[in-house]
Amino acid sequence: MTQTQSSDAARTITTRRISFDESFREVPRHFAKDGDLVSSHLLSALSSVFPDGEDFFVRSVRHFRDRIEDPALKRQVAGFIGQESVHGREHRALNDHLAKLGYPTKFVERLTKAGLDLRWRVLPAKSNLALTAALEHFTATLAELVMTDEETRQAFGHDAVRYLFLWHALEESEHKAVAFDVYRAVGGTERMRVWTMKVIRIAFLIGIVAQMVLSLAKDPATYKRGRLRNSLRGIGSSKLASRQLWDQLKEYDQPGFHPNDRDTNALVEYWRTELFGDEGVLKDQLAGSAA
Repeated sequence: MTQTQSSDAARTITTRRISFDESFREVPRHFAKDGDLVSSHLLSALSSVFPDGEDFFVRSVRHFRDRIEDPALKRQVAGFIGQESVHGREHRALNDHLAKLGYPTKFVERLTKAGLDLRWRVLPAKSNLALTAALEHFTATLAELVMTDEETRQAFGHDAVRYLFLWHALEESEHKAVAFDVYRAVGGTERMRVWTMKVIRIAFLIGIVAQMVLSLAKDPATYKRGRLRNSLRGIGSSKLASRQLWDQLKEYDQPGFHPNDRDTNALVEYWRTELFGDEGVLKDQLAGSAA
């Protein structure tokens, strides 16, 4: 039986041509709220994996583009590709700046690219699409937290970094089901979907922690008496480390799960207006947009 290829034919995904490059020049070394050490390195670690991760997502979805018959899903795939491409470009620009400040962002980019290129060569395309769908649930879960929790947004510190991640969060929420719908449309199995997430949930956490350890080890501030300990204490109480977030990630394992099971439409509409409406805070940074 052929499955429905699109879960929401009315969903529109807009590629916003935006640039944060100028604002990144003012980002200090410890840019998180109150100059927090660990938060700055955590955000740097996340940004480091995005450019080549987004490239991999685009490649894995584009591979199956010709097999999509539903016109609505075809349009959504085009929007997905456009949004992810811009995400990669803007995070690479931030990573370039952070590298100048001493973060190992370019090393992590190279490592990420090498690992994903190897996976692309040795594993089936459908397995790579399953990985993309799983990681899209990761980003959608983090995006929902960013868009709903003011404390989390303030933790980003510098405005340029905060708005980069907030814009990214909005668009991840807009296209959160696209890779999943493509996976389902081309006959991806529930078994592969669930087991891919079970593995990547642990692997992603280990990878980010390893990157943070490497990054912190290179930062002289790490060795200042009490600074690392105090910063770690703050991260431990963050919602990023909460059981609630972990449980939301595990929702993906449930039989029949779909990303749209969590209705974030009102949240998306709110932030579209706040960021890109007539008085939107990022409206002036748009260089044009296309549906």
